[in-house]
Amino acid sequence: MARPSEPSAQEREEENVLPKKLSKGMVLGPDGKPCRTCTDMSSLLAATKSTTATKTLSKPPSDCPPDVTLLGRSSWTLLHSITATYPVSPTPSLQRETATFLSTFAKLYPCWHCASDFQAWMKEDRNAPRVSSREEFGQWMCEAHNAVNIKLGKKEFDCKRWEERWRTGWKDGRCD
Repeated sequence: MARPSEPSAQEREEENVLPKKLSKGMVLGPDGKPCRTCTDMSSLLAATKSTTATKTLSKPPSDCPPDVTLLGRSSWTLLHSITATYPVSPTPSLQRETATFLSTFAKLYPCWHCASDFQAWMKEDRNAPRVSSREEFGQWMCEAHNAVNIKLGKKEFDCKRWEERWRTGWKDGRCD
């Protein structure tokens, strides 16, 4: 009797491309366990049916691994801050390095579901990183962030104001 062959590494990887979702926002990782970085804390707590913890914790304690919400917020802060300090006229070498960084960032992002989604978004011709100037990079990053906001049902940000939000501060002086 022939034994079924083991799936190849590529076949195992292809099986894990789409997230396995449970109710209430829970996403399982490739190992079949709840993915901490792909699931928000309230969904993790709800899955354990810990009603006391759900009622008392609006966010995870600061010494716990980040959930998808904290990870996303922190990542966008880092990425927008990079665009805000990017040179007005970067060298060709820096432009290549920045595009490589974005590709690598998308591959290494801890939430595997978010990472594969961002990689797919960047592969579309109109969404390839635009890094030839600070203005172009800032606009591109804002568009990338808005694409995620739309998927999450959040309000879009006015990309004409990206520099005011991330570089110079609001014109009303509240950041001064």
